[in-house]
Amino acid sequence: MTNEFHASTPIYLQIAIRVQQQIAKHEWKPGDQLPSVREMAIQSSENPNAIQRSYQELERMGVVETRRGQGTFIVQDFLLPSKMKEELQKEIIDQFINQMKAIDSSDEEILA
Repeated sequence: MTNEFHASTPIYLQIAIRVQQQIAKHEWKPGDQLPSVREMAIQSSENPNAIQRSYQELERMGVVETRRGQGTFIVQDFLLPSKMKEELQKEIIDQFINQMKAIDSSDEEILA
């Protein structure tokens, strides 16, 4: 995991998005255990608090579950990778459309 973060979005959300991307790309599969908060902090050169908050956000979203004394695991949903990919695609398209509208692009220009 690289540590190229954008100032416009909180780091914990960017980490959560990267985990979602890894699930969408089948790098992590349903049932896989995520690295511990400490391990992920070392891998990403980030503060453990940001990692913990991203794991909490992923749990709130229903992407991971925390098992007391065992760690954090990707939920057992075989459709999860395709759901993650679809959600990420929708977000990218929505951002693109909003940015195009911000510069007064017409619907035809956006479609092109």
